[in-house]
Amino acid sequence: MQNKQIVVIGSGFAGLSAATYLASATSCSVTLLEKNDSPGGRARKFEHQGFVFDMGPSWYWMPDVFEDYFAHFGKKPADYYDLIRLDPSYAVVYGENDVLDIPADLGKFKEMLDQIEPGAGVQLDKFLAQAKYKYQVGIHDLVKKPSRSLLEFVSPSLLVDMIKMDIFQSMSKHVRKYFSHEKIIRLMEFPVLFLGETAENIPALYSLMNYADIALGTWYPKKGMHEIIKGMVALAEEKGVKIRYSAEVDTIEVVDGLAKSVRLKSGEIISAEIIVAGADYHHVDRHLLDSKYSNYSEFYWDKRVMAPSSLLFYLGINKRLKNLRHHNLFFDEPLGPHADAIYTHPRWPEKPLFYASVPSITDPTVAPEGMENLFLLIPLAPDLEDSEEMREKYFGIIMDRLEKISGQEIRSHIVYKRSYAHTDFKSDYHAFKGNAYGLANTLLQTAILKPGLKNKKVKNLYYTGQLTVPGPGVPPSLISGGVVAREVIKENNL
Repeated sequence: MQNKQIVVIGSGFAGLSAATYLASATSCSVTLLEKNDSPGGRARKFEHQGFVFDMGPSWYWMPDVFEDYFAHFGKKPADYYDLIRLDPSYAVVYGENDVLDIPADLGKFKEMLDQIEPGAGVQLDKFLAQAKYKYQVGIHDLVKKPSRSLLEFVSPSLLVDMIKMDIFQSMSKHVRKYFSHEKIIRLMEFPVLFLGETAENIPALYSLMNYADIALGTWYPKKGMHEIIKGMVALAEEKGVKIRYSAEVDTIEVVDGLAKSVRLKSGEIISAEIIVAGADYHHVDRHLLDSKYSNYSEFYWDKRVMAPSSLLFYLGINKRLKNLRHHNLFFDEPLGPHADAIYTHPRWPEKPLFYASVPSITDPTVAPEGMENLFLLIPLAPDLEDSEEMREKYFGIIMDRLEKISGQEIRSHIVYKRSYAHTDFKSDYHAFKGNAYGLANTLLQTAILKPGLKNKKVKNLYYTGQLTVPGPGVPPSLISGGVVAREVIKENNL
C-alpha cells in the first residue's frame, strides 16, 4: 500500500463515512475539508440559551445500517451514543380529535389497523413479508453496488430478485393492493416522502421503507441526532483522518486529466492524489471544476427530478406543550389532485403538509427546564423564490393548524425563533436549487441512472452523498461513503 494523499470534501454522513473507510483500510493520508465551522453538513446542530437544535435529520430509522457501519471498525453505536426506541413511534394527525399514535409493538399496530379497516392486520402481515424481502435484498445488497455498469445486476438470482422487488409498479398502486381505507393508505405511503417524491412516482421497491418503519422501529439518540456525527468524527480521528473546518474548496485543479490539488477560498493549495467529493454533486461538477471536466451539462442537471426543499422553523417555547408526540405528521389537509406540486413545480402550496418534532418530550437535555424544543418542517418544491415575507406567511398557516389541533396557545410562548429555507441551503451547502434531500428516487433516477460516483474525464475524482448512489437519506448516505471508498481502494490498488 502506498502513502497517497486523499482529500475528501464535505463532512456530512457520506464524507465522514468515506474518509473513515479510506483511513482505516489504507496507509493513505486522509484530509477532510469542511466548508462550515462544525461537522455534519445538513446534520449540524446549533445552541441558543439552553436550546439544542438538530438542524436537519430528525428520524433515526434502519438501526442495522448504523450497527453495520460501526461494526466494520470493531465498534458499536453504544460506544458513542445511547438509543431510545420511541413508543409511540410517531403521531399521525388527520384532523381535530382525529390522531393516530403509532405503537411500537407490532401486535398493537395490527389491532389499530383492524379497527380502521377489518382484516387490515392480516393484510399487514402479507405487506410486511414482501417489504422485509425487499429490505434484506435492497439494503444489504443492491444499495452497496457502485452502479457503474449493468453487468453488476446481471445474475440469475439477482434478476429474480429484481422482478420480485416491484420496481416497475408504483408505490401508490402497490399499497392499494393490500389496503383500501384512505387513512391506512396515507400512513403506508408516508415513508416514501423521505425519498423525495409522491407515492405515484416512487417504485414499489421502496415498501422496504415500511419494513424499516414498522418492524425495525423509530429510534432517538439521546442528546440529539448530532450525537451520531459526534461519534463518527471521533471514530474518523481515531483512524487518522485530519478534519479541517472553515476550509471551503474554491477550485479543483486538474492537469492532463488528473486532479492534482484543491484550492481553498483562502487561497491555500492542498495537494491530492485522490479526491472524493461529498459536497453537493452539482456544485462540484459545475463550479469547482473547469467546465471541460464536468460529468454532466447544465441541461442534464436541469432535467433531474430533485427531492424537496424545506421551510424549517426552530422554536424555543417557554412552557411544556400538550397533545404532541416526539414526531407528529400533519395530514389534516387533503393532498388534492396536484400533490406532486409539493416536489416538482416551483410554486408554494395552498395547504401544505407539515411535520412537527418535539424532542424535548423524550430528552429534557435539549431545552431549558420547563421549556420545549419545537422543530417544524414544511416540504416544498426546490427552486422557489424564498423571502422572509413568504416564510412568515407559511409560519402563520401551520401555526394556526398546530394550535387548533393541539388545543393550546403556542405563539405567545415563543422565546426563540429561527427560520431556514432555500437560500440557506444554497449558502450553507451549495445545494442545487436549494434542495434539502438530494435527488428523488424515481425509477429513472435509480442505480446506474443516477449521477455516477466517478468523474468520466478526471481519473482520480470520485463522488459520494445523496446526489449519487445509493440515494437520499441518512442511512443511504452512510452507505454511500463505503461504496465509494471500496471503488477508490480497488481502482488505485491501495
